[in-house]
Amino acid sequence: MNEGERLLTALRESSKKIAVFFLFVVILVTSIGTLMYMIEGTLPNSQFNNIPNSIYWAIVTMTTVGYGDITPVTGLGKFLSACVMLIGYTIIAVPTGIVSASMMKDYKRRRDKECPNCHRSGMKTMRSSASIADTI
Repeated sequence: MNEGERLLTALRESSKKIAVFFLFVVILVTSIGTLMYMIEGTLPNSQFNNIPNSIYWAIVTMTTVGYGDITPVTGLGKFLSACVMLIGYTIIAVPTGIVSASMMKDYKRRRDKECPNCHRSGMKTMRSSASIADTI
């Protein structure tokens, strides 16, 4: 099994966890966008003139893209914006940890697998068998 297949296997195994995490992010972005609409939407000439625009802002801010086309003007709006940016950085790391944990689980499973011929387990057995086969 090569590295690409291991990565695909890890993604398949962790797909349900990633789906739940994605659903959490969608709910979070919707909530933050709605909250920002409540904070900034009442101001005259506000760029947060409806909830979909505010959700768009939350997505752009949370993913750290930050186009700058919609910006808060109140102190509370700017504070919420800073919090969303920080949340965005932490959210980027979560799927990486999920997939990495799945890859480590697969690695340990392969490492602890017992050889059907010699009944030894571990990566050393697999490596020594390969080196013996190479010399023959």
